[in-house]
Amino acid sequence: MASFLACQVTPEQVAAARRGERKAQEALYREYSPAVFTLAMRIVSHREAAEEVLQDTFIEVLSKLDGFRGQAPLGAWIRRIAVNKALMFLRSGWRRYARPLEAVAEPGAAGDSGDEHGLGDALAQLSPTARAVVWLHDVEGYTHKEIGEMMKKSQSFSKSQLSRAHRRLRELIDEDTGDISCMRALNNC
Repeated sequence: MASFLACQVTPEQVAAARRGERKAQEALYREYSPAVFTLAMRIVSHREAAEEVLQDTFIEVLSKLDGFRGQAPLGAWIRRIAVNKALMFLRSGWRRYARPLEAVAEPGAAGDSGDEHGLGDALAQLSPTARAVVWLHDVEGYTHKEIGEMMKKSQSFSKSQLSRAHRRLRELIDEDTGDISCMRALNNC
């Protein structure tokens, strides 16, 4: 899975991208787009919607790069923009994307496991809001307070959504099918 932590860009590349140098902007896109797409895919659950979130994220990143102060890592700033764009998509109510959650990696690709696929299928059955809360809390590491603020809801809203989603995921994932590690991950939350 693509990770914001694994992305490496130099301060010189960021400075060049700020100056509008196309090669530096392309380097930022190449470095961070897999992580942004993965995050968007997990939240919005449709490839076309995730591609739209990816495009919207980088339009904002490149247009507001001058405003990046460097107080946090660039990846954290880009991740926050991507989360906001994905949540805005969910709030828009626009549901023209009818395909179910697809695995981000092609089946059989390195790192693809049945456990991830089983969990992905289960996540796809959650409501978009519940799926977003699970992903933001359990994978991205956001606190309930941060999730509540992003969703313009209370901290307790995030907690209750996560609790219900975990309960539903436990029901959906059958321990007898080999999805044991998924169950352990959910039970440790």
